[in-house]
Amino acid sequence: MPIEIKCYATLADRAPADAAAFPVAPGETVLEVLTRLSIAEEDVKIAFVNGVISPLDRPLVDGDRVGVFPAVGGG
Repeated sequence: MPIEIKCYATLADRAPADAAAFPVAPGETVLEVLTRLSIAEEDVKIAFVNGVISPLDRPLVDGDRVGVFPAVGGG
């Protein structure tokens, strides 16, 4: 089943080529997808699923839209 995944800021280079229709298994979690993309859990500050802040252990369903953001500093 496909999901859409977007990686922002310093994680942008980890976005897969098929980000608009990234294949996942039923019940696969956000964290499992991040692991497949070689994104460490500690590198993610916040994850959104369908526009709502979500825990990394959230199971994904067909058509979910996932966005992941690193911690961003400024000054």
